[in-house]
Amino acid sequence: MYTKTVEVVEVSPRDGLQNEKIEVLTRDKIGLISRAIDSGVRRIEVASFVNPRAVPQMADADDVCAALPEHDHVTYIGLVMNQRGADRALATGRIDQLGAVCVATDTFAMRNQGQTSDGSVDAAKAIIASAKAAGKTAQATIAASFGCPFEGEVQEARVIAMARSLAEVEPVEIALADTIGVGNPAHVARLMTGVKAAIGDIPIRVHLHNTRGTGLANVWAAIEAGAATIDASIGGLGGCPFAPGAAGNVATEDVQYMLQRAGIETGLNLTKLIETNHWLSPIMGKQLPAMVAKSGGFPAAQSQEKEIA
Repeated sequence: MYTKTVEVVEVSPRDGLQNEKIEVLTRDKIGLISRAIDSGVRRIEVASFVNPRAVPQMADADDVCAALPEHDHVTYIGLVMNQRGADRALATGRIDQLGAVCVATDTFAMRNQGQTSDGSVDAAKAIIASAKAAGKTAQATIAASFGCPFEGEVQEARVIAMARSLAEVEPVEIALADTIGVGNPAHVARLMTGVKAAIGDIPIRVHLHNTRGTGLANVWAAIEAGAATIDASIGGLGGCPFAPGAAGNVATEDVQYMLQRAGIETGLNLTKLIETNHWLSPIMGKQLPAMVAKSGGFPAAQSQEKEIA
């Protein structure tokens, strides 16, 4: 039986923008973050602290952090790949939670972080420890959990072993990422079950892409299997610069519509999410992939929700 409450982590300011060719101004990133907060989002991945030569869209990570809106009930997440990035994120004084990343295959780990898969797990564990030492929280994502763009199929036992190792340092959660959108509902449910058995009470978050049209089905399968937190990106923007074909996070509007109609509470306002999509589209110079922003909510009278305080 699935939970009646699901948390949505908004990743558009980081994962949504990092693979886009058009330069998005710092002020527009802050506008996106502010609109997400106004839509009810309470955890936001605001930037990644990586080499700007590798990911130019994140070159202004420090400037974004300096301009973040003050809000007592919002957790700002900074994605980091190594200790240098973790130190930068912590030095801003605005990042509440570090998001460490490890990768399920050696080839992708070398492309993404310049180290082996095992090395990426060790680095993630060290980042989690450093966040705790600094009085912050940390979580870890296992990238390519459902398939690798270079090595193909990923053994479920490998992902489960990585999760078990990460659990040793007690992150606030462990995320399973379908980095290139190759997962299917059966696979999602099976891997969720295996990881849950390996990590005990540590919550599982899922990061799913809609690259092949299975994103929402996979979200539902994850929730039924016990996921209480879902990553999503306003407009359905997203992708990894180091993973060929890694397009399209699940859209926050589409996830919210599905869960709202199913009676699952998220605290998000669908109308405001759609408005944010329409605001963001001209900035990106294109119509965004999300479906609900094109069609609107249903029934129309029920799509006009109460304002969120």
